[in-house]
Amino acid sequence: MRLNKRTGMLAATFALAWLTGCGGGGSSGGNGSTGGNAYVAIPQANAVASYRVGSGSGNLKAVLGSPFKGGTSPIALVVHPSGKYVYTANQGGDDISLYSVNSNTGELTEVLPRAAAGLNPTSLVMDSGGDLLFVANQLSNTISVFTISSSDGTLTEAAGSPFATGSRPVALALSPSGKFLYVASSSLPKVFGYTVASGTGNLQAIPGSPFPAGNGPSALVVDPSEHFVYVSNFVDNTVSGLTIDSTSGALTTALDSPFVTGTGPVAVTVDPGGKTLYVTNISSNNVWVYTIDTSTGATTEVASPFAAGTRPVSATVDPAGAFLYVCNQSSKNITKFQINSATGGLPSNTIAATSNAAPAAIVFAK
Repeated sequence: MRLNKRTGMLAATFALAWLTGCGGGGSSGGNGSTGGNAYVAIPQANAVASYRVGSGSGNLKAVLGSPFKGGTSPIALVVHPSGKYVYTANQGGDDISLYSVNSNTGELTEVLPRAAAGLNPTSLVMDSGGDLLFVANQLSNTISVFTISSSDGTLTEAAGSPFATGSRPVALALSPSGKFLYVASSSLPKVFGYTVASGTGNLQAIPGSPFPAGNGPSALVVDPSEHFVYVSNFVDNTVSGLTIDSTSGALTTALDSPFVTGTGPVAVTVDPGGKTLYVTNISSNNVWVYTIDTSTGATTEVASPFAAGTRPVSATVDPAGAFLYVCNQSSKNITKFQINSATGGLPSNTIAATSNAAPAAIVFAK
């Protein structure tokens, strides 16, 4: 059984479609969105949509000319810290696309040639300085590492890349310091951990790796304080909490782990303050919310679940921590949830964007 969180998205061919930004919705909890740009991967359209994000409202307004064509089946994407470049992992093309961003209009222009990756690249992460890009290659069982040019954003594969990892790597999480890289292996109840050499991106297995998780790990996230890793276990309908050794990067089971969540958890994310964990469940069409004990990593459920669209596949909190955006595969839209700044709960939601093709992931320029 393939546990890729975008199951079935590549099973049919679709004509080019686009996401249309919608207004409306409730007021933000807290200070509201800080505005800026957002980008959405649309695999069936072989394109990336670009939006302006309303300051305060968090509403999405499509950029003129969006979506912008690119590689085959872009499934994951990241934004360079400078805001000048967007990168996508193209599952169908086994490569990585680089787009330059027009700072005035938000338009995207793909910069060719694309960088070759392994087979079926599925997940991307970038270090906070924008110097290194890591790619999980699901069918090659490898991680590709690229250095990023500071002058034009182009990619150069690092020495020693690609690096072998566990069977069917589907998700990556990089610690905020950039010292540790963690990999969810969907075929094994394990998380693989690596130290990252500064500058070169060379990967070395952390002693004791791989570390136990539940069955069918599908996604993982490191909290902003770099104390904990949370792993969604697709088969078990649970989430594993793991404590990070700050020196070695080794993982041990946190208090109350694993804990039960909705059916078919495929995505996990943490708010910028590290206080709240959000779990997206593709089979029960909802989001479960937990507060995090910052000392122990233990979680407490917050009045869950909260209904999303049909077959939600990913979720992202905006940089201000005001809204949670969920990409829904079958209903072909993006749900924007208001976040209660006191509890982390999701008191209201609206449709932020609609589409004729399934959105896979949304990211924000900080």
